[in-house]
Amino acid sequence: MSETPVKQQNTAAFYGQAVASFIVAMAATTIGIYNLDADIWVRSFLAIAVLYLVTSSFTLAKVIRDRQEAGQIVSRVDQARLEKLLAEHDPFEKL
Repeated sequence: MSETPVKQQNTAAFYGQAVASFIVAMAATTIGIYNLDADIWVRSFLAIAVLYLVTSSFTLAKVIRDRQEAGQIVSRVDQARLEKLLAEHDPFEKL
């Protein structure tokens, strides 16, 4: 018997909290870099480093999600093939 995994959905509150947290973190970092007592080139370097870190984090999250989804698809295809073989097999058939 096949078991279809329950698709987990994030709640609107969880999504809103994640977005709000991201906005607060970016705003705090931006304000901190702006108010830093350093030359403009140092602040510019830190700002670019933060932007690079953010884009790298999004890319890493996407790659991890894609790998997990691909694994689930392969697992479901293998399960379907096994179920088909078991359904077609007759244990009382002469060899």
